[in-house]
Amino acid sequence: MLTLTTHTLEKLELLLKTGGYRVRYEKGNFKTGACLLQSSKMIVVNKFSNLESRIQSLVELLRELEIDHKQLDDKQIAFLHQLKQTNLQL
Repeated sequence: MLTLTTHTLEKLELLLKTGGYRVRYEKGNFKTGACLLQSSKMIVVNKFSNLESRIQSLVELLRELEIDHKQLDDKQIAFLHQLKQTNLQL
């Protein structure tokens, strides 16, 4: 189970960055906590979302994305595998 801390958020952001995605925090009127712009590999997260919502949004996106494992180190691969195997309980 994931802990809902800023450290977890930083780990998620680093995992996405290593996978070739950019994470930006912007204001927006989108209903979900984040949105993925496919053509530019950019993820936009609503900056007004709370920490739980940010983590949940990034985890949901990471479960759907195909990230090349060659770019990740062993700890990141294990973390990504853990994310895809467990359900986030808030």
